Amino acid sequence: MPSEASPTPEPPRKPKENVWVNLICNAILPGVLLTQLSKPERLGPIWALVVALSIPIGYGIYDLVSRRTWNMFSILGLASTLITGLLGLTKVSNFWFAVKEAAIPAILGIAIPLTLRTRQPLVKTLIYNDQVLDTDRIGRVLEERQATPGFEALLRWASWVLAGAFGFSAVLNYLLARWIVTAEPGSAENVAQLGRLNWISYPVIMIPSMAIMMFALFRLIRGLEQLTGLRQEELFHPPHRR
Repeated sequence: MPSEASPTPEPPRKPKENVWVNLICNAILPGVLLTQLSKPERLGPIWALVVALSIPIGYGIYDLVSRRTWNMFSILGLASTLITGLLGLTKVSNFWFAVKEAAIPAILGIAIPLTLRTRQPLVKTLIYNDQVLDTDRIGRVLEERQATPGFEALLRWASWVLAGAFGFSAVLNYLLARWIVTAEPGSAENVAQLGRLNWISYPVIMIPSMAIMMFALFRLIRGLEQLTGLRQEELFHPPHRR
């Protein structure tokens, strides 16, 4: 009598990221270090920039090794700190700092709907991913019920909501930079203002964006319930049992 085939073990899921550690390592700590260490009697602007950059770089490498995925916010934190430091070293007009602060969320806001037709839309990375939802099961049920067109329309709606969130953050960041960075470019006070801006601007991006992302996720879940017929708890991975 042939023995029954043993069930295929479920592949281990990537560990979840700690949002607060992410925020501290990619925004708050680099900004504080850039502010405090860039004074001439300490490390000076160049070495302060090197030390500040080491935090998001180190965290991004750790996250890549542990979760096998690129951390988008580490990349953003690295780019933001690097550009802020380089602009400070070249002593450009304060106007360009405001442009830089608005550019990052603006680029994200534009990229989200533009990537809808690519193999990996950003909306899936942000709110519809296997770390949040049981995407394999949802995909099977959508195909069985021939509800894929409705799902694609739902993703388009969520993409435009997220794009609006980042656009709103871009405007806030520009106004914040014009308000905070006022000292003479290259002065010690100007460098301190840049460091302050670096860690304040990140929550300005994160807080409204996360709130709207949660709203978009809630509406996405409600839409998936209607399209798949699954209950809300069935859309998520089952809890691991010992």
